[in-house]
Amino acid sequence: MIPFVLIATISAVDIQAPETVHLGPLLVIAPALMAALAGARLTALVGVLAVAAQVVIAVFHGGISTPNHVAQIIGLAVLSALVVVVSLARERRNRQLYRARSVAETAQRVLLRPPPPRIGPLRVAWLYLTAEDETEIGGDLFATTRAAHPSTRAIIGDVRGSGLSSVGEASIVLGAFREGAHRHASLSSLVTVLEESVHRDLEEVADTASDPGEHFITALVMDLPDHGTRAEMINCGHPPPLLVHEHEVSVLHARRPLPPLGVGTLPAPPHLHPDPFDFAPGDLLVLYTDGVVEARSPDGTFYPLPERVASFPTTSPDILLRHIHDDLLAHTGGQPGDDAALLIIERARAPRSGHPNGQYGARSVGSRPPAA
Repeated sequence: MIPFVLIATISAVDIQAPETVHLGPLLVIAPALMAALAGARLTALVGVLAVAAQVVIAVFHGGISTPNHVAQIIGLAVLSALVVVVSLARERRNRQLYRARSVAETAQRVLLRPPPPRIGPLRVAWLYLTAEDETEIGGDLFATTRAAHPSTRAIIGDVRGSGLSSVGEASIVLGAFREGAHRHASLSSLVTVLEESVHRDLEEVADTASDPGEHFITALVMDLPDHGTRAEMINCGHPPPLLVHEHEVSVLHARRPLPPLGVGTLPAPPHLHPDPFDFAPGDLLVLYTDGVVEARSPDGTFYPLPERVASFPTTSPDILLRHIHDDLLAHTGGQPGDDAALLIIERARAPRSGHPNGQYGARSVGSRPPAA
């Protein structure tokens, strides 16, 4: 309504003002403002009303045939028409941008393919923060899938670099992982396949033009069997995961750490041994990328993830993830400067008695009990 009010106000004031005062040229503000607020049709309507108002002003100030009024009417009509043309061009560009954005968002969702909230006996929650606006994924990656023995395989990784330029490199690892997770019985052979895929295809998709440096991908691959408490992991240069067990948070450092994928120095499968660890019912695994622990506060302090996880209630992966997300944004004062991903996995307890539908009972493994 503001442009219409402007037209009425300027016209009323100009009609009441002396003939030596000319406020009619200010009417061009109305169509220019409407072009920023609405589409081309409303802009054209406001332009027509502005020209009509200029004609009315001319009638009250000596007639529309005077050279000054004729010039003002023609100038206002031309400027209004130009504003409408610009508005049409902007609408067309916005439609093209919307279509391109829709395609990009769909492609990103297909590539990332977020884990389901429940997979086998596990409950899963995830978070992805990108360093670039208008993007849903970047150089970080994670995925979960079922294996045949039966177990759940999980991966989290980080491509050197960030943003959309790293999506192609991330797609290599995700594609090889999803294809090989159910084909290879051992975690060692699966990681070997990932290394072979990265070594073979990385140069074809890497953005070497804008980033001519070395390209590699850190990765943490896990095998979480459905039965028993023994799980395995292989860490290829990735930050170690956290294990929350009985109110205690521990860092799972690899006994045999490996270099990142793409460096080409992994040992042969017979000499590639996974690291075992205990993953009991009720425990939670916190997998993350370096964008989380390297997120800085305004004074340059890194985000202390293990200490913060120990202080949060961990009754479920979703609750813990929400606390980390809010606290991370408060720590940085906004979005992190690098891509950041979190994947939280909980092994649910066995079905309680009296639950014939097989629902798993949740156990609170939250913050430490308060002091007496």
